[in-house]
Amino acid sequence: AARVEALGRRLPVEQQVTVLKAGDLEMNLLTRKVTRAGQKIDLQPREFRLLEYLMRHAGQVVTRTMLLEKVWDYNFDPQTNVIDVHISRLRAKIDKEFEEPLLHTVRGAGYRLQG
Repeated sequence: AARVEALGRRLPVEQQVTVLKAGDLEMNLLTRKVTRAGQKIDLQPREFRLLEYLMRHAGQVVTRTMLLEKVWDYNFDPQTNVIDVHISRLRAKIDKEFEEPLLHTVRGAGYRLQG
């Protein structure tokens, strides 16, 4: 058991994380399953990546530029509405059915997922 623990300590922390949580929202990175309050949420691959990034930075303000670079893997005009469209779709899936919204717009700064 001690040997297993020692091996576990050597792995980078990020490799050990298989489930991300923010409030009652849960994402399993291995099965790619997302649930909120036990309810399954179906996401498109890009929505999954967007939500994963937001969950890894829960409680922090994430800028549009950060999302473009980390989720879309490129830099283009930050005036584009591609982020707004995806945030809107994601919000419809993770917040619409629930009383307490998790995804917030921080005016003039970006977005924040409630931790």
